Amino acid sequence: MTRKTSSGLGRSLREPVPDLPEPPVFGPENIKAIPPNTHKVSAWRSAAKAVSWRVIGTLDTLVLSYLLITVLGPLFGFELPAGEALKTASYIAITEVATKMVLYFVHERLWGRIRWGLVTRGERKRETNQRSGVKTATWRTIASLDTFALAWFFTGSVETAVSIGGIEIITKLVLYFFHERAWSKVTWGIVEREESSRV
Repeated sequence: MTRKTSSGLGRSLREPVPDLPEPPVFGPENIKAIPPNTHKVSAWRSAAKAVSWRVIGTLDTLVLSYLLITVLGPLFGFELPAGEALKTASYIAITEVATKMVLYFVHERLWGRIRWGLVTRGERKRETNQRSGVKTATWRTIASLDTFALAWFFTGSVETAVSIGGIEIITKLVLYFFHERAWSKVTWGIVEREESSRV
């Protein structure tokens, strides 16, 4: 038994070893050296994430807009009765449902094509904290510009719009980060690519 094993080992040691370069520590230097992406994010997953985030985001915008219109609005010469302030805040929140659903879906589809910050643990593909953080920052930039434009349109006050768009950066950065972390634990909608589609 020992002789058989040592002769088998001797044969395997004599076989030529393919000359493969060691992968660089910080990732491939050549884009062609990146291994093929074996997972794909489905459009249904992107849509479900867009809906779940929009519910959270709209509630945040509604509450934040109302508070800022009633508290900060008078400081900028924009004074409304409580009922009118709620109506204006509702217009901002409801309109952004449409604009941000589209923007968020496109944002998700674009990020679905980027492999940076994805790790495989067993059979599951997970996002790193760094990826979630950068996604949070890119989305927040787009979304805050949208909120600013809508707030300016409905209030007519640049100062109020800046305060709504500015303060929501903080509230939504926190909410969006935790939304991303929660979704990173859900495997639904992440599918294995067909072998033929990788070629």
